[in-house]
Amino acid sequence: MNLRERLGTELFHKVAGPDGPRQRERVHGNPGPRWFAPGSPIARVHGDASMFVGGIRAIMLQSLHPAAMQGVADHSGYRGDMWGRLAQVSTYLAMTTFGTERDALQVIGAVRRAHESVTGTMPDGTPYAASDPHLLGWVHAAEIDSFLAAHDRYGHRRLVGADRDEYVAQTAVAARHLGVLDPPRTEDELRATLTAYGPELRGTPEARDAIRFLVLHPDLPLPARPGYLSLVAAAVGLLPGEARRELRLPPVLPVTDRVLGTAATVAIRWAMAPAHAHARELQRQAGT
Repeated sequence: MNLRERLGTELFHKVAGPDGPRQRERVHGNPGPRWFAPGSPIARVHGDASMFVGGIRAIMLQSLHPAAMQGVADHSGYRGDMWGRLAQVSTYLAMTTFGTERDALQVIGAVRRAHESVTGTMPDGTPYAASDPHLLGWVHAAEIDSFLAAHDRYGHRRLVGADRDEYVAQTAVAARHLGVLDPPRTEDELRATLTAYGPELRGTPEARDAIRFLVLHPDLPLPARPGYLSLVAAAVGLLPGEARRELRLPPVLPVTDRVLGTAATVAIRWAMAPAHAHARELQRQAGT
């Protein structure tokens, strides 16, 4: 393999896990009806290199809900297997965006079953459950806001006009199946949803510890860490100021963050181009 192929393969294996190649064949190669067309807004956003920035921002923003963060602290194995957890999320996003309806519903069902065991009690005695529709609503809103923000700044083709509302509406399809009640369907509704959750958000010690671990202990070889930290800097630069303060993240340097984020996403887009071409060929063979 040449340099591009080697780098792309390493990136794919890191984010998709050891089962990534088989899952890719399933996502793009299985024949059958799909929720979204290949060139639709959700496919453009979720298939772009800017998702690397958006995913990190989403984790940071989601951690600001104390109940969501408590569930992660009590039940997630992110400290021991950070990249394994990422592979699960990336598979879920790929399947619900590009996979057949049957496969998408299957992976959503698996997540719903996993959520049933994620229950516990907050330090003040308040119970929480990962299956709580209100909590799922926050995780969903923070996630798609992050993906959209990252795509606006680092995406290959920015969404404009009606495509922006269509993206939000398309993400609501999987969200409803997962258990979110009345997810936002327009960008204005998304902004209103995020504002409504505002009074519930704060940077808890658990949230700050998790984000510190995310930044400082990525379980990567030393040569790969500058690129990873460039993505982190870009994600921090996209956070609202209040979120950065609550998580005690350093002040942003907009020019530096944009330069680092642009360089990192351009490099990822270049490295992943052969993999994306392979996915498109699988889609063609599957008749999508």
